[in-house]
Amino acid sequence: MLSPNDKKLEKLDPFYRPSVSKQKTSAEIISEARNALRTVRTQRPLTPLEDQRKLFGSASSRTPENRPPSSFSVHASSFESSDSKPISGTRLSPLELKPKAPASPATEEDPCPSFPKPPVDPAKIRRISSARARLFRAASQGALLPDRTLPPTQPKKRVESKETVMMGDSMVKINGIYLPESNAFGHLKSHPLQLTYDGDISEIKEQEVFKGTTPLPSHLRSGGDQGKRCSRASSCPSSSDQSRLDTKAGSKADLQEKDTEIEVNEVFWNTRIIPILRELEKKENIEMLCAACTQLHHTLEEGNMLGNRFKRRTILLKTLYKLVDVGSDLLSLKLAKIILALKVSGKNLLNVCKLIFKISRSEKNDSLIQNDSILESLLEVLRSEGLQANTEAFLYCMGAIKFISGNPGFLNEMIGKGAVEILLNLIKQINEITEKSGTCLPNSGHLLVQMTATLRNLVDSPLARSKLLSISALPQLCTVMGQYTGDKDVCTNIARIFSKLTSYHDCCVALANYSRCYALFLNLINKYQKKQDLVVRIVFILGNLTAKNNQAREQFCREKGSFPTLLSLFHTFYELDLHSRKRVEEGDDRPPARRPPAQAEDVLIKLTRVLANLAIHPRVGPAIAAHPRIVGLLLATLEYKSIDDCEELVINTTATINNLSYYQVKNSVIQDKKLYIAELLIKLLVSNNMDGILEAMRVFGNLSQDHDICDFIVQKNVHKFMIALLDAKHQDICFSACGVLLNLTVDKDKRVILKEEGGIKNWPAWCAKLCGTSVKISPVLRHVLELRPLIHS
Repeated sequence: MLSPNDKKLEKLDPFYRPSVSKQKTSAEIISEARNALRTVRTQRPLTPLEDQRKLFGSASSRTPENRPPSSFSVHASSFESSDSKPISGTRLSPLELKPKAPASPATEEDPCPSFPKPPVDPAKIRRISSARARLFRAASQGALLPDRTLPPTQPKKRVESKETVMMGDSMVKINGIYLPESNAFGHLKSHPLQLTYDGDISEIKEQEVFKGTTPLPSHLRSGGDQGKRCSRASSCPSSSDQSRLDTKAGSKADLQEKDTEIEVNEVFWNTRIIPILRELEKKENIEMLCAACTQLHHTLEEGNMLGNRFKRRTILLKTLYKLVDVGSDLLSLKLAKIILALKVSGKNLLNVCKLIFKISRSEKNDSLIQNDSILESLLEVLRSEGLQANTEAFLYCMGAIKFISGNPGFLNEMIGKGAVEILLNLIKQINEITEKSGTCLPNSGHLLVQMTATLRNLVDSPLARSKLLSISALPQLCTVMGQYTGDKDVCTNIARIFSKLTSYHDCCVALANYSRCYALFLNLINKYQKKQDLVVRIVFILGNLTAKNNQAREQFCREKGSFPTLLSLFHTFYELDLHSRKRVEEGDDRPPARRPPAQAEDVLIKLTRVLANLAIHPRVGPAIAAHPRIVGLLLATLEYKSIDDCEELVINTTATINNLSYYQVKNSVIQDKKLYIAELLIKLLVSNNMDGILEAMRVFGNLSQDHDICDFIVQKNVHKFMIALLDAKHQDICFSACGVLLNLTVDKDKRVILKEEGGIKNWPAWCAKLCGTSVKISPVLRHVLELRPLIHS
């Protein structure tokens, strides 16, 4: 016959029993308050620093034969003397038809008359520019000389020429020599004409004119018969094209303005640029050359001569190319900055990018790069040039930017100049081209390695992370991983980006909401199961996604083959770790606790964390607890691993077992092996690691709901250890020890044992300690105070 107090004790629930649809007991309230099911934290996998700056590091999956070189030579002979823009898909607007004076006199075989050279005296430029424009237009219309005679009211000054032209039906007399009219016109083209223009009279005044009043025959003025007409359509068009050419030529004012601008550029070139080029040709010393390059860049910018439309651009580039052989890094950077500003293309663009890449390989040149603002020029190449036509140039341009991004001093500058947006725009272009064509661009994988490595460095900045979220960069990166699954280097770099980003809540939520990422990660684990550097990061990302997001846990488990993939990965690295344990590293005298975890251990640490997080889901947890192979691997890890060997792995494994032991289901493997688990936990209780002791006590708190475990606790004197821990300064340990003792008091026999051991004497101090921890546990204190007199009875 039980006493009323004993009957009351029989109705009490175990400390960690799951919630049911009845009034919650104090044990259940404290269970929820203290989060019996807990997520597990771990450190992000570290990326080792490379000893040298290369396009592809030592861990790259690319062989030297299948990747572009990182070492090469760039000389002046590498550049092409002529530079032209590559053909693009953009349709250019038609150019205005405007004949230009040839640089040298035409040959006799050329039937078209040559035009006079412009005077070199700058003072005459404005005075003759309008006359030249009128002359060019007259020539484009097919008549070099006007058809009409001058009005008598407007007398003109005539300067007698040494040559007299008399035209008849078939002969023309020049300097007293009669020539056939078919040869006379060709003879005239070498005759120098100096023309002036009266601003009030729209006619040409001749300083040297043809003598005689007989006008040219109409067939000569129009170019003669069909066989004698000019062969150059641009210089001597037919009369049928008259209206079309007039339309394209535009107004006289526009022509005069453009011609004046050309002449002003000529003056600027002769007076400002030529002296600097002469200084560069002297090659006296590096300092003077660098100063001259700086002055040249400012002068070109002042004269609006940067870009690829400058008339003297080819001459300028030839001079700059010659200076590359000087071999100075500082001078080469200044040369490269001017060359890029002149918008070179093709082979020259490739070579100047190689030149900057070569310089950026040395960390000591970072200060030179920063002082010359070469970063802005590199980003401009990526922003303005065509991707498909300049893939190789982009590769070395991105390689230089990648090296620069490794220096924290450049991060703010790069982000401020739009590096994040530029890189994501290029990634988007590559994705679109691949989707449309169904194949990857040549060398695009090499380029993506540089781009993703740069982004990996940039995401250390909070501003870069916010930019990535604002432009929806994470789905684009996932698309790249899907399209380049066979490129391990690309996938590893993106995994490194995600491992950094998912350490922050907002980025983690953004990736978790992209449902396609889970299947992508499982696919990569299956493909690269033994590639530790990639797999460990993917598992770390999954651990971050499932840490605080119940929807992510459910979505991951719904993916086909999710648990078989995790199980296969667990088994693979369990075997690797087991074999590596047998081979002791030579020369490693460090204590085991200070030794960094091995590669296989690191994967197991991240993997047990994923399992612990998944076990929190109310439907996933029971399924894992009922999976014999998963539970078996967890127990095997706990059996052969000591907490002194690998603290984090043992604690994560114990935390996973704790979460699984929370579910009291019939087919739970945890419940079937509860006594074996209790034996393994005793090793942790007697260790000197307080975190390990705490995790072991939490598992005992769940398992002690079973009578067999309570008997085991008493038989092994574990309850004495729990009583001693009530005086511990660690509040979580005190709380967990109390939970185990409360579960023991459910059995009447255990109450007697607790009374005989004198454990009840410590309860007042323990209650006072708990009073200062949290208001939420006051129901437990009342519950303990009710139990105290019953234990004394």
